[in-house]
Amino acid sequence: MRLVNILGAAMMALTASAQNYVPSAEVKKSQEDFSDDRFGIFIHWGIYSMFGQGEWYLNYGPNAEEYMKAAKGFYPADFNAAEWVSAIKDAGAKYITITSRHHDGFSMFDTAENDYNIVDGTPFKRDILKELSEECQKQGIALHLYYSHLDWVRDDYPQGRTGKTTGRDASKADWNSYYGFMNRQLTELLTNYGPIRAIWFDGWWDHDEDTVAFDWQLPEQYELIHSLQPACMVANNHHQTPFPGEDIQIFERDLPGENTAGMSGQEVSRLPLETCNTMNGMWGYKIMDQNYKDATTLIRYLVKAAGMGANLLLNVGPQPNGELPATALSRMKEMGEWLRQNGETIYGTEAGPFPAQSWGTATRKGNRLFVHVMTPETNAILLPTDIKIKKAFEFGSGKPVKFSKTGNHTLIEIEELPNSPDYIIECEL
Repeated sequence: MRLVNILGAAMMALTASAQNYVPSAEVKKSQEDFSDDRFGIFIHWGIYSMFGQGEWYLNYGPNAEEYMKAAKGFYPADFNAAEWVSAIKDAGAKYITITSRHHDGFSMFDTAENDYNIVDGTPFKRDILKELSEECQKQGIALHLYYSHLDWVRDDYPQGRTGKTTGRDASKADWNSYYGFMNRQLTELLTNYGPIRAIWFDGWWDHDEDTVAFDWQLPEQYELIHSLQPACMVANNHHQTPFPGEDIQIFERDLPGENTAGMSGQEVSRLPLETCNTMNGMWGYKIMDQNYKDATTLIRYLVKAAGMGANLLLNVGPQPNGELPATALSRMKEMGEWLRQNGETIYGTEAGPFPAQSWGTATRKGNRLFVHVMTPETNAILLPTDIKIKKAFEFGSGKPVKFSKTGNHTLIEIEELPNSPDYIIECEL
């Protein structure tokens, strides 16, 4: 009860400053590091993996009370934080974003808020988030935490447009109770698990069809996060232009400015950008989903994101036994091999000076322009911008590449395109 009162007073005190948010020096440093990273791995994992139907399984019919019983059988005996982090680091990823609590309400950490968590509610009895946090610190990988704003099992969460068949008692909805629960859990996460570089929210869209605008009280919550860990960034997968207090802009299944999946299309802000996407079709483990994208497709998506000045957060859905799927590990290994050779053209770069072209894109680092030729129709490509190039050569080999000025554009000639996901030409400006 005392913690509730303390948090309540703190939230009131923080409201005014949250409305006029200016990122702290610590957050700005995190934003710079984040933008330099360019590549992270997303992990969707919870008791839903046991059903092998993806992370939204509870939304499609099961009763919440029956679903929650699955926790009693969750025993990921093969989970090994060191192996996970090593594989992710070997893939060339610089950070991990993991689901601390998804829409099914199950906490993948040791929380005092209820027994519906991996330590108190399962025979596994281990805090996987604590183990992962410690291993990330050992191996120099930044840790971000996904946290669901909605909940399909708690009666006090005001029902939105999802989770309507889980058997909750809508008459017991109590926003103040639920909001306090979330903020106490966020306090636990930002107090007990070492440095957390970002909190990655999801679920705002659950009330986007309400006739009266739903007040999530985000400014106060964001300020709480910034006060607990001054370097912790806030991100929200709400599919809207960023709100005050947010430090990253997220795009789901689309590159910034695109909307092929129907969840983006919002204005691109000046905040650091991140697009999240799946290796196969689902976020959480789905036993029938083996439709993995090939390594070339994944590498090119990473390059395209970097060409727009954005990070790629690529998802893996661990199996219920705690292992990362073999195909996912294979794709990660291939991406790591490519990044070890070409990462200099991705990490720490800015967006190129022109939009993506049919043949590819470009990234930039100071006076070095990296032209990424991925799908050319001919051996001559046109840079659609007025830039002055001193010399051009193959990245890696240093072999000279012919170029000439044509009007306000630059024509680059390639003798023979190699059979690779991305042929990179470095231009000295």
